[in-house]
Amino acid sequence: MKRLVISLSGVAAAGCINVAHAQSSVTLYGVIDNGIEYQNAGSGSVVRAVSGGLFASRYGLKGSEDIGGGVHVNFQLEQGFNGVTGAASNAAAAFNRQAWVGFSGAFGETRFGLQNTPQYIFMNPELDPLAVMSIASPMNNFNSLTVRVNNAISYFTPTVYGLTAQFMVAMRDSTTKPSNGLQFYNAAVRYTNGTFRAAAGYEQAANAAGTSTLKVFNAGTSLGVGAARFYLAYHTERQTDNSVKRDVYEASTSYRIDPANQVALLYGYAHDRTGNGNNAQQIGLNYEYYFSKATTLYASAGFIQNRNKAQFTLNGTAYGGIAGAPGANTRGAVVGLVHMF
Repeated sequence: MKRLVISLSGVAAAGCINVAHAQSSVTLYGVIDNGIEYQNAGSGSVVRAVSGGLFASRYGLKGSEDIGGGVHVNFQLEQGFNGVTGAASNAAAAFNRQAWVGFSGAFGETRFGLQNTPQYIFMNPELDPLAVMSIASPMNNFNSLTVRVNNAISYFTPTVYGLTAQFMVAMRDSTTKPSNGLQFYNAAVRYTNGTFRAAAGYEQAANAAGTSTLKVFNAGTSLGVGAARFYLAYHTERQTDNSVKRDVYEASTSYRIDPANQVALLYGYAHDRTGNGNNAQQIGLNYEYYFSKATTLYASAGFIQNRNKAQFTLNGTAYGGIAGAPGANTRGAVVGLVHMF
C-alpha cells in the first residue's frame, strides 16, 4: 500500500547547546470500494451500484510522535463515504469512523475517543477468511455486533508467548440516558502459534435508555495448511428483554491458488433460541484477484435459506441488504474493485 508520509523533525540551537525535538509522522490513507450488485430477497430482483461490498470506503489521517523512552503519542481520524455518490456516511460528523488519541510503548497501547471495538479489529479476522465482511460471510449477515463506539477507553496488551488481549469500555454522554456511567464493555483475547490461531471475545452493550442489554460471545479458531486455511467459528447473542436469542455456527476455508488469486468458501447456520423456529442457513463464495498490493478485483455471492419467519438478508460490508418477506430466501452477487492508498 502506497502512503503519503510527512516527516516532521527539527533541531533548535541555543549557543553551543543543541536540543533535538521529537520526531513525528502523519500518514494520509484511504480505501475506495465500488461495485455492481444483483440481489433478490424473494419479492423481485434489484441491480444497483454499491460502495463497500468488500471494504468500507474511507479516508483518514493517522500519526505518531516519539516522545522518548520508547513511548509514542498516536492519533487517528477517519471518515467513511459512499464511493458511488461521494456522500459522507454521516454528514453530521467530520470523522464518523474514528477520532482518538493515545499512547503506546513496551506496556502496550491505550486509546481514548471514537474507535473500532476489539470485536471488529481483533476478533473478526479470526472468525472467517473474509474477516466478517461482504455478502459471502454468514457471520456478517447473521450477527449483531458493535463496530465502533464513542467515548471509548481501550487498552491493548503486548504479545507474550503468542498471547495478546484487548479491552474496552465506553462511557455514556448527553445522547444516552441515564447520562452517567458506562454503556459498553468489550474484551478479546487471541493466541497464535505458527499457522494455528484461536481467539475469543465478549461484548456487552446497553441501549440508550439502559432498559435492555445485548450480550455477545464469539470464538474462532483456524489452521493454515499449505496454501489453505480452515476456520471454525461460534457466535451467540442474547438481548436481556428476550427479543433476541441466537446461536451462529460457521465453517469456512480459503485457498491461495497463486500470489494473484484467492478463493473462499463459507457455510453458516443461525439457530433461533427463542422457540419461534426462525432459523436460517447460508452458503457464500468469494473470489479475489490482486492486481497489486493496492488494487483488488473481487466477486462475492451468497444464498440464504430462511425458515419460518426469519428475514435475514445479504448485507454488504458498508450497506444493508434488500428486505424480503418473512421466510423468503435471499440470493445475490456483487462484483467490485478496491483501491487502497
